[in-house]
Amino acid sequence: MSLVAPLSAEVRAALERVTVVVVTFNSAHCLPALGRELADCPHVVVVDNGSDDGCATLTPRHLPQARVLALPQNLGFGAANNRALAQVRTPFALLLNPDCELGPDALAALVAAADADPQAAVLAPQLTSAQGRPDVNYRWPHLHWTSRGPAADGPACVGFVCGAAMLCRLSAFEGVGFFDERFFLYYEDDDLCLRLFQAQRPLVVVPSVTAVHRSRGSVRGNSPWRSEYLRGYHHAQSKLIFTAKHHSTDEACQQRRKLLFTTMLSLPVRLLLISPRLAARMMGRLRGALDWSPHV
Repeated sequence: MSLVAPLSAEVRAALERVTVVVVTFNSAHCLPALGRELADCPHVVVVDNGSDDGCATLTPRHLPQARVLALPQNLGFGAANNRALAQVRTPFALLLNPDCELGPDALAALVAAADADPQAAVLAPQLTSAQGRPDVNYRWPHLHWTSRGPAADGPACVGFVCGAAMLCRLSAFEGVGFFDERFFLYYEDDDLCLRLFQAQRPLVVVPSVTAVHRSRGSVRGNSPWRSEYLRGYHHAQSKLIFTAKHHSTDEACQQRRKLLFTTMLSLPVRLLLISPRLAARMMGRLRGALDWSPHV
């Protein structure tokens, strides 16, 4: 006998209006939890970014209702989301990281908040750690001013929300577009939120709705050091691309010189402390800064 209470008609009606989009890369270990959380969501698209852990093949076992887009190679987080968003036919899309847990009641509450604020382009829950501690997953655009003060205690307009869990009203993206595919990983949500903010399309955090985010828990594989190297590489690349796009090329070049200097200073320390994971990330950051070009 199941102890789980059946969903109300209101929750089921809300779920019908949302397509959940999940981008996976070596995320097979996340599928059981996703299957439990999204079991009642009728519209799910899983975009697999060329995983080598069988994630695309295993997805139907845990999410039988999902449409699986198995990409032959890793196109990046933003590009994979764009492929899914092009196929969404519901008025809302929930972009959800594989390591993020958002149940049907919480998703329905986000939809209710969207109905109460029809101008909102994006609505986001309060992310928490697995231990229940709130994350800092929203702020004002750092190009304008530094956020400070207490956390929001009710729905609030902000300038940025973390891309790990975003409910998007698709009609509000007309004229703005979705992700800039120059950002392979990192800063793609900063760029999208900034463009929405500049277009006066409100982004709203709804702190009464929470989602567990097991940060950096979405990717596993046979080469953890390589994964750290790629994290460092793409973080450096994306940071410089963002600076050149939203500040200036001169400022990005200055930031690149600073990044190279600080990374070369830090790398020997990581090696001496025998920290392979952090050393791999530092080496990736160094390579990413060296490879960046202001002309791309």
